[in-house]
Amino acid sequence: MQLQIALVCDEVEETPEGKLNLKGVFNDLAAPGFPAKHDMFLVLAVEWGRTDQGKYDFQVDLLDPSGRPAMTIQGHSDVDRREPERPPARTRIIMPLKDVIFPSAGQYQFQVQVKGRTHLGPSLFLVEAEPAGDAAG
Repeated sequence: MQLQIALVCDEVEETPEGKLNLKGVFNDLAAPGFPAKHDMFLVLAVEWGRTDQGKYDFQVDLLDPSGRPAMTIQGHSDVDRREPERPPARTRIIMPLKDVIFPSAGQYQFQVQVKGRTHLGPSLFLVEAEPAGDAAG
């Protein structure tokens, strides 16, 4: 099993043909102050191994700058058996995250736990925005 896609963005759409349309992919956010609040989508895609079959639980943690979980999401994926001439089984996880609170500036890290392994997801770096009109010039 491998994590093929791991990102955060402003908008995501899955087309009838199975394609993902992503808009506003980001890794850095500027906030006017802290705690800060932001809406986003977490997009993950897992490609399963040929021997993977059945129900697999997963957990996604957003770790704060000190490494403590600031948010945890749990779920599962049902993986079907695939013949060698077919593409491998894949799971797309598209999670709308509303009103995510970031208590302080710094680096936040998503971690995905599945099948007893931890995979690094996207990181977000939050900074305090300079007030308008305070730029040196």
